[in-house]
Amino acid sequence: MPAPPLILASASPRRKELLKLIGVTPDEIIPADIDETECAGEKPAAYVSRLAQEKARHVAKANPRAFVLGSDTAVACGRRILPKAEDERTARICLALLSGRSHRVFSGVALVKPDGEILSKVSETRVKVRRLDHNAIDEYIDCGEWSGKAGGYAIQGVFAKHIVTMLGSHSNVVGLPLYETSNLLTGAGWRK
Repeated sequence: MPAPPLILASASPRRKELLKLIGVTPDEIIPADIDETECAGEKPAAYVSRLAQEKARHVAKANPRAFVLGSDTAVACGRRILPKAEDERTARICLALLSGRSHRVFSGVALVKPDGEILSKVSETRVKVRRLDHNAIDEYIDCGEWSGKAGGYAIQGVFAKHIVTMLGSHSNVVGLPLYETSNLLTGAGWRK
């Protein structure tokens, strides 16, 4: 009997690339189309955990014999979850909020097993950004890397030069904590 397939419930090309770094290639990629609206009073760790589980469950409903991996990442200043920067104005607001201060990046990872059991983990990374003057923000906006990124930046690109310190997982900030993901897959009995 063939091994159950692994499905990545994500539209993010970065997650597929990150999985490749640890030797994991999903058999299929099926983005989960779910409502990502925050619940009232929801804390960032709970938010990413809930969304990762909802994404995995949503895709698993149509693929009950597969392992389904879902993930979600959020950038938080205090308890405030910053939006994905879909336009320049939002990116500028996010960058101004992050300037000269520390923030946290949370990623939730969830794995639905073929028997329906769901396993999940949350990773947290603290990131400190140097003070960004108008020229630094303009330069980053001009490069375009911010588009569609949580908190308006991509740590794996030009923005890395603005990172003063980071405590925790780099892959978490990119969009998928590899240590937690690898442990979930191994613990669930998934085999390449």
